[in-house]
Amino acid sequence: MTRKLAEISDALARTPTVTRTLRVFLSHSVSGQSWQEAAAPLQDGASMEVESGQAIPAWTFRVEGRLLDVGSATSRQNKTPARKFSSFVKRLVVDWDQDPNVYAQPNMVEWQRGPGVTEQDGFEVKRRGDQDVNVRVLIQLQHTPERFALAPELERVLDIHEDTRTNIITALWNYIKINSLQDKVDRKLIRADADLRPIFNADTVNFHDLPQLINRFLQPPPPITLNYTLTVGPTAPSGMQAFDIDIETEDVSLKARQSAVVLSMTSESAKGLAALDDEIASTAQAVRNAQQKRDFLLRFAEDPARFVESWLASQSRDLEVILGNDHGVKDEDLKRSDFFRLPWVEEAVAVQEGLRVANALQPPPGR
Repeated sequence: MTRKLAEISDALARTPTVTRTLRVFLSHSVSGQSWQEAAAPLQDGASMEVESGQAIPAWTFRVEGRLLDVGSATSRQNKTPARKFSSFVKRLVVDWDQDPNVYAQPNMVEWQRGPGVTEQDGFEVKRRGDQDVNVRVLIQLQHTPERFALAPELERVLDIHEDTRTNIITALWNYIKINSLQDKVDRKLIRADADLRPIFNADTVNFHDLPQLINRFLQPPPPITLNYTLTVGPTAPSGMQAFDIDIETEDVSLKARQSAVVLSMTSESAKGLAALDDEIASTAQAVRNAQQKRDFLLRFAEDPARFVESWLASQSRDLEVILGNDHGVKDEDLKRSDFFRLPWVEEAVAVQEGLRVANALQPPPGR
């Protein structure tokens, strides 16, 4: 449990991620079209609306999105407020194939994340027009942690198209280890093989220079492209089109559970764990003692007479050795070095030293 607590504390220092689905909705509406005017005759004074611009043909294109909640009903009830669509977007571009000279208006709009930006659930583009147009939406996602696309040279070596910086450096380090590219003498030097030489632009590089070298081959991932046909006629679809995009997001629920575990480990809990450790150690020692006693009794039950004779002979020999009687030691035993590593050696040396000191302290005879 202590080891698991340490693992959780270490995991909290990183950002846990999970793959979720971001659903993007594209839709549009039209106003002031000729077929709409025919279906709804103008009232008296409507000609003034044309001059004010309210009856000029126009269309409104919308880009909206939300993160799908795949959790249980309980987690949905207790979840934190849902993130707005723009929080998943780093850059969004909407362009269409309308001639900009017809209505003297640009045929492209761009939204880019900046400091202090207000998050929103979607974007709207309003333009004048009475003809169908093809709309293209380019979305640059805001990944957490940030993801990068690899240049073709590095992609061929690592077989990775897009990943985080940490995973890319880890993959490169695994490639170096698998191909034994570390210098045998100086382990900080990396020797480039035929595939890495164009990337390093040298035969050897220092290990600490790898992140800086990798940065030259990292670039923003290509944007996600969504195509949409905007029709202004009476047959225009009344619904919307949906596109699902996989995105790496922070796993808020996992981080909350990990934080709860760490916070629950108070000083009293730590003392409880220490007491359980002591109880486990005492129980394990009791089990070992019981096993030794069981083995002793089993050997005795198999052949009591021979067991007693062998046990008495062993005790007698140990006593002679402890008392320093050389008759208890065989010559062949003295030729083996492991004989002097037996458990009784230290005790025998202590007894001999005690006898020597006692004899030295005795007064000479006649005094």
